[in-house]
Amino acid sequence: MSIQDPISDMLTIIRNGLKAKKETVITNHSKLKCDVLDVLIAEGYLKKYEVTDLRKGIKMINITLKYYAGEPIIQMIKRISKPSLRKYFSADSIPSVLDGRGISILSTNKGVMTDFAAKQARVGGELICQVE
Repeated sequence: MSIQDPISDMLTIIRNGLKAKKETVITNHSKLKCDVLDVLIAEGYLKKYEVTDLRKGIKMINITLKYYAGEPIIQMIKRISKPSLRKYFSADSIPSVLDGRGISILSTNKGVMTDFAAKQARVGGELICQVE
């Protein structure tokens, strides 16, 4: 079985892990997934992740989820741009999440970054997901 949208798959694994109160979740490795996870860790939504070799040529990502007082830090994580309908925004038209209480993650020509960082750098890009 092939995964049509690996980013959506990773976000769903994180969402389901949080609902089940799991400490860690595991997903397949890709560079874009690691870049998105780096942003989520830098913004304080996840604790950490580790890339492990399952066997030669196959890597997995072990993601450690983050909770506060038993409740997940991430209240909502939603895929915006999908393979069937890509969503691109210029620097001026990047939408804010809950008036700045959440973040949007964009893939730009300068790398994967938050909506705030993209506005600061005056670059637009593909809106990957939104997190509250």
